[in-house]
Parts: sequence; C-alpha cells; structure tokens
Amino acid sequence: MATRSKAPARKTSAPPKKKSIKAVAPVETQPAVSADSLVPTLQEVVQATQKVVAPKAAKRTRGKSARAPQSLAPQAVSEAPEAPQGQTQAQVPTPNVERALERNLAKQPPRALNSPIRVFQMYAESWQRELLDSAFYALDVSRVDPHTLDLSVWAQLQANPATKGAQLWGAVSWRFAERTGMNGADWVRQIEAQPGSDVYFSSADIQHEAVFHNSWLQAETQYPRFLELARAFFEATGLPLDQLGVISPSLVSATGGMLVGSTEFWEAYIPWLRKLLVTADKRMPPALRDLMHAPIVGAEPVGSDSYLPVIIDRLLPVFLRTDGQRFKAARIALPERDRELNVHQKLLREMKDVAHRTQSAWLAACWVNYRNLYLGQTQSKPWVQKYLRSITPTEIKFG
Repeated sequence: MATRSKAPARKTSAPPKKKSIKAVAPVETQPAVSADSLVPTLQEVVQATQKVVAPKAAKRTRGKSARAPQSLAPQAVSEAPEAPQGQTQAQVPTPNVERALERNLAKQPPRALNSPIRVFQMYAESWQRELLDSAFYALDVSRVDPHTLDLSVWAQLQANPATKGAQLWGAVSWRFAERTGMNGADWVRQIEAQPGSDVYFSSADIQHEAVFHNSWLQAETQYPRFLELARAFFEATGLPLDQLGVISPSLVSATGGMLVGSTEFWEAYIPWLRKLLVTADKRMPPALRDLMHAPIVGAEPVGSDSYLPVIIDRLLPVFLRTDGQRFKAARIALPERDRELNVHQKLLREMKDVAHRTQSAWLAACWVNYRNLYLGQTQSKPWVQKYLRSITPTEIKFG
C-alpha cells in the first residue's frame, strides 16, 4: 500500500521576539549634564594633545638621535636667572652662552649653518615640537623667562656660533603657521625675493591695521592701563611721545615677533632695547614700573605674563623712525591673512595708507570717521563707550 506523503507541517508563527538588549547598556539614572560641562577645559585639551603627540614626538626624536647627537640642538638659550632682591629683571644682564654648547657647535655645527638665512623656531613644551616647521631650526626656550623672552633669545643667538656667518637670522614662535597661514619655506622665499634690506618682518594682527592709528593704541583695548604705562615708559626713556598717537602705515606694522635681520641690525637693535629697559627701570615712577613687570590682570587674551613683552613687541617701528633710520626694512606679506579681511577692513586699511603716503590730513579725517562708523557697527555699545574716545587722538599726525 502506497504511503501517502505528509504535507509539510505548517510553521506556526511564533510571537515576535523581543529585541536583544545585549548592545544596550543598562539604563541608569544619571544627573543632567549641562551644555557647558560638555566643553573640554584647556587642561583636558592639552592632556589629550600630549597623549596623541608624545608617542610621535618620541619616535621622531629616536630617529633623529640615530643621525645626530642631542648636543647639537641649539640650546643656546639658557635659563634667565632670577633678579636679586631689589633689582628688576630688566636690570639683570643677559646670561652668557653655555660654554659646553659653544664647544659642541664649534666641533659640529647644526644644519642651520648651511643656510644664509637662519630662522629659529621657539618652543617651550614637548608637544609644541610636533607643530614646528621643518624649514626652521627648533629652539628649546623652556628655561627662558617669558618676561623677556624675545630679547633674551635674540641676545643669546647673537652670541652663539649658530648665527655666525649668516646674512640674516632671527626667531619666530611655535605658533608661526597658525598666525601667518604660511609655511616656513614660502616665508623665507619671500625674503629671498626682496634682497637688499637689513630687517624683514611680518605682522600677526593685520585686521587691526585697518581700524587703529597704530599698535600702541590697539593694545589699549586688550591690556588695562596700557597707554598710561606706555606714556610713562616713553617719558622715562626719552622716546618721542607723539609716536603713541601717530597714524602709522601698514608697511611698518610689526607685531608677533616674526623678525629676521642682518648682523649689523642686531648689533644696533639689541643694545638699544637693553638701554631702554634699564633706563625705564631707573626713571619710571615706582608704581608704574612695578606694574610693567607684574602679570597683567584682566588682559585679553588671558595669560599674558606682563606688560614688558607687549612693549618690546611694538618697539621696532619706533627704532626704525629714531636711532635705526639708517636701516632698510621690508615687510613680508601674509596672503592668507589678507584674504580674511572683509571689504570694509580692506578699504579702511587702504584709505589710511593712502592718507599717510600723501600726508593728507583731510583723507585721514575721513578715515577716522569711516573707522568710527565701522567700530560702532561691529563692536558692542559698552566697548565703544569705553574705548573709542581713548583710541582716537584729537590731532592728525603722521608717523
């Protein structure tokens, strides 16, 4: 008897299974998190950066150590000694170059000596080294007092064999790329394309050139009581007070410490700066002298060490108009920073430069009016009420 094949059993639909919760963490009651708490603190950012950068930096350092002795790094900048009691930092002589370093450099000079233009890039933290430009020579300044950083570095580089025989030399910050929008090789090429000058520089604050008479008046909006302190500094040192209020063209605007000069330039500029600082310490009113050396309270940006670096950063144009008139200066353009200017900033900067070039008081007055309208639209009302009058001299003078 033939067996009758059974029809396949019909699957009964099972009730839908619940989704697995294995990938879902158990729900716990957590306190509400504010939006502000999601923003990492500066310390957290630094720690995270160091965690990523440190292995790469260590690997690169090991690779370099196999090619050249560590002693060849131009550690020419030694720790500035603390001022003795009753003596300010500016009165302390710049430390001598370390003898061991001199001997090492003399035996086997660093690669920077292969170039007629030698630019050293300063850094103070190990993680900053990862951000340095390969066209520059890394310079560890971690032991230098930031109070007189630029002057100390210039003075010690001047005495170090690493700069001997160079046509031009100087130092820039580890933030060079951030502040300029350029790489070091392009910056050096611009210097090479403009031969014949004694000093080359760039300005890190291009946006300020359009709306401020000069960098001294601009600093008043960042550092409390800056103009009061600057006037006392100029009076004590015999510098012309009218330089604080003149209309200065963008071609001589130099801020940010991006400076390269000839041996002759440095031989004149460094002693000039030293003399100013010593004289200021002797002749300034004690309260203002102490303020100049103290940390800046309420500064923007926060973390400024003292007023002294801010003053030194602005003295190059004054030097070129006074004791340094014999030196030829050239400004290195920063195309990326220029492109960031809006149409009003470009027009304002051009108007101010034309007024200076033609010595037109009428055009300068037009620039002041246009500038005031622009600041009234772009700055807050409290800012305008606080600063506009103090940054607007009553007389039109060209510097």
